[in-house]
Amino acid sequence: MYTKIKYSILLLFIFTYSYSQEGIPVYSDYLSDNYYLIHPSMAGAANCAKLRVTARAQWLGQEDAPSLQTASFNGRIGEKSGAGIILFNDKNGYHSQKGMKLTYAYHILFSRDEIDLNQLSFGINAGVIQNQLDESAFTEFDPIVFGNIQSNTYFNVDFGASYNYLDFYAHATVQGAAESRRKIYTDFESNNLRKYLLSTGYVFGNRYKLLWEPSVLFQMFEKTKEKQIDINLKTYKNMDFGSLWAALSYRRSLDGTQYYKGTSVATQKLQYITPIVGVNYKNFMFAYTYSQVMGDVKFNNGAYHQITLGLNLFCKKERYDCECPAVN
Repeated sequence: MYTKIKYSILLLFIFTYSYSQEGIPVYSDYLSDNYYLIHPSMAGAANCAKLRVTARAQWLGQEDAPSLQTASFNGRIGEKSGAGIILFNDKNGYHSQKGMKLTYAYHILFSRDEIDLNQLSFGINAGVIQNQLDESAFTEFDPIVFGNIQSNTYFNVDFGASYNYLDFYAHATVQGAAESRRKIYTDFESNNLRKYLLSTGYVFGNRYKLLWEPSVLFQMFEKTKEKQIDINLKTYKNMDFGSLWAALSYRRSLDGTQYYKGTSVATQKLQYITPIVGVNYKNFMFAYTYSQVMGDVKFNNGAYHQITLGLNLFCKKERYDCECPAVN
């Protein structure tokens, strides 16, 4: 029975990680003023160019535990266009991937002036990704193990749309819409990497006291039909030097897996809770993210930790006349 429990843990981990591993995994870092990382239509949507760097560590104390680093920059080009670049390095044990995405976005402003926010945006990413499987440490003979480093490079395309209207926003993105991947694991790997993201939110409150921003993010993997939802609440306190803010995110998979619990069979769904704290000091931004997996079956009790550093550049003198932190 112990062996079956171990297999259940392994299957739960593989199921929730394998399909997010192609391209940048979608965690909760978008809540750290980083919606561009998952929605290409947000390139240049804000009134400042944004530089963001993130570093994420998982299961501290475990050898070869998953880790992710990203660097992104996006800004406005002219009156209606935006552009950006994303670099990332994602590693999990013997598997790793490195990639770059270049973004172009087009923004249509329906407002009568430049401070009223009513903007529809379209964006597309063109990316190149290198997958790598390091089998050099596998010493036992196996006919399907090459015993060296296997790698392949492929191209990928994401596209999406965003709508920002005063204190309301909505985004829709298709990740992995097209790709040219060569299989390095088995011939049974799927070529379908498409993932659909839908998110929306609204900001309300008093800018001189507290602002509140509830939001949701829904994502679905086309091949496996796996679905997940994030329920988020973020609050801001404006200060003379900038702002203090905090967020709480709850992620739950709508699909589950079975495991043995004593003599019975139970079902568990992936779920974890993520508190985030951050500060905006003039044009600088710092955020710390902590995630804890919930449920009886876990690979490890260690949490996920992430640091985000940001810098806003080339800001317009006039801000939008709305409570819209993502674009102001």
